[in-house]
Amino acid sequence: MSHGAPTPFDVTAPLSLRCRGGMAKVLAACFPHPFGLLYLDTFWHLKRPEDAAHLLHGELHGEGPWRIGDCVIAVLGCHNTDPDLAEPFAAWRTYLESDDAAHTYPPPEQIRDIARRLGASV
Repeated sequence: MSHGAPTPFDVTAPLSLRCRGGMAKVLAACFPHPFGLLYLDTFWHLKRPEDAAHLLHGELHGEGPWRIGDCVIAVLGCHNTDPDLAEPFAAWRTYLESDDAAHTYPPPEQIRDIARRLGASV
């Protein structure tokens, strides 16, 4: 990746992940990792750790969309460019805006601490 190029870690908009084989999901968070990219699923904090955090191995390339391994990370499309992810994103956004999230979702520093414990470079 060229120096100064934006990375998915700099983006505050929702991100999508699509991998060869058809996997597609909305990312709750992602972090640089010495082996590639660590990401958290939506509703990760309600799952078992082994089901909530994932590591994509490889070097991150691009300036948006970004590629790593056989996957592409992009800003979640609007205007029906990611219709299959509209419902999962809406559910996640609704949760984040709810009173439940205000009481149960970890604050950003705690999320970064969790990512560090999983080996992320944050």
